[in-house]
Amino acid sequence: MTIQDHSFPTRTTVFSVPETIAAEAAVRPVISVKRVLDVILSLTAMLLLLPVFAMIALAVVWDSGEPVFFRQRRTGRHGKIFNIYKFRTMHVLEDGAEIVQAVRGDVRITRVGHFLRITSLDELPQLWNVLKGEMSLVGPRPHAVSHDEYYSALIENYHLRYAVKPGITGWAQINGARGATPRLSDMQTRIDLDIQYVERESLWLYLQILARTPLVVLRRKNAV
Repeated sequence: MTIQDHSFPTRTTVFSVPETIAAEAAVRPVISVKRVLDVILSLTAMLLLLPVFAMIALAVVWDSGEPVFFRQRRTGRHGKIFNIYKFRTMHVLEDGAEIVQAVRGDVRITRVGHFLRITSLDELPQLWNVLKGEMSLVGPRPHAVSHDEYYSALIENYHLRYAVKPGITGWAQINGARGATPRLSDMQTRIDLDIQYVERESLWLYLQILARTPLVVLRRKNAV
């Protein structure tokens, strides 16, 4: 099994962050309750799901060969770039200046990849991103760098989502703003919900989102 390596630099800031956000971050505790829960829950999940990881890896290889994992640059907290990991669900490995969003019936999606995407099982490798501190279990979903560059020029206050770590699930996702964003209004709705999360971030909201996420996944609304 191999991980596709595009040899892009990591931990590089490409988006400016307002001084108010940077100042707020400076006074936050280095280790928060949320971070402790992130580590405990993600590590526990990875250990318990090792058989599932192995079965998915075998299914991906059987269906469309290697690589098993897909790696792509995403924008994290304070605009820092990191590599996100997923189980590969497509025949292509896009991470350039132009990335086409997946849509229903997309011919780029593999047979196994279709199942992984509608069940969100392709996101499981991001537990490793959480353990590394690049992501949280809960937060705004990180977008591809090229999409951030595009939408940040069109949506006011888009950059405010960088005030917190991106998440595997988030306030926008449990409120129906997941999947493709064919219209600008779709992304605007998602960003509005992301900013609501940033403004209301709390341990209670974190736990609430975690509790509601399984139901959202089971409904498969907007999953492609």
